[in-house]
Amino acid sequence: MAQLVTNPLHTALQNAVRTVNPLVDDIEQRVDGSYLHFHSGTVWTGPAARRFDEEFAQHRSRVRTASDRILSDLRQTLARTPPEVTEDEARKIRIRYSLP
Repeated sequence: MAQLVTNPLHTALQNAVRTVNPLVDDIEQRVDGSYLHFHSGTVWTGPAARRFDEEFAQHRSRVRTASDRILSDLRQTLARTPPEVTEDEARKIRIRYSLP
């Protein structure tokens, strides 16, 4: 039986999750902070502010949806990717995805 080695794609996906997760958290916190600040009532009021608030809420929702999808896709792909492969498979994966 062929010797198994660490799957470079599995490692790359783990690194991607570790990199993307805090970035997504930061984006969501910044959007939420601005959203809450806007809703404090001290930033802007009136009809134009209400229209802006509706658009802001939609954009905030899109950010959350996109963030969730990105992380979900990464995690699902990671779960489907074997942590070990044969040395030949690892070499082919490194070539295909330009991995070290």
